[in-house]
Amino acid sequence: MPESHFYSKAMAGMPALVGQWLMLGEATPDQLAVILADTARVTQLGQPEADPNGETLTAWSRGHQPPQWASKAALFLLAQMPQHPSPRSQEETAAWAYTWLRLRDFSDIESARDALPFHLREPLDEALSEAWMDMRAQRLI
Repeated sequence: MPESHFYSKAMAGMPALVGQWLMLGEATPDQLAVILADTARVTQLGQPEADPNGETLTAWSRGHQPPQWASKAALFLLAQMPQHPSPRSQEETAAWAYTWLRLRDFSDIESARDALPFHLREPLDEALSEAWMDMRAQRLI
């Protein structure tokens, strides 16, 4: 079986995932960075050592790899926004699917799909299957 390039696609899309939070959040970059860190802590998606600042958040959105807690918190917040944002590229779609599977433990792919907000089911369908296969192959730990 040929090796999947899903993981590299997902990692390439992480800055865009965090970038959507920066673009759609209704606060200054410094405030959005603190909200992201606080969300990670409160929802137990990660334990940032310190609050990032707006400059760091902007760097993450422009190509610097964000920490996993930041990606998880960004997706958690984006999935609940009334604007119903969705990924804008193949790489970002892979990042959303990769991150979705890490928000909580899913027993199977159907549970992961069913837990998606309705507006994300179609856009993430194929990428979620790829993420699930890669995760089960233990390439995405």
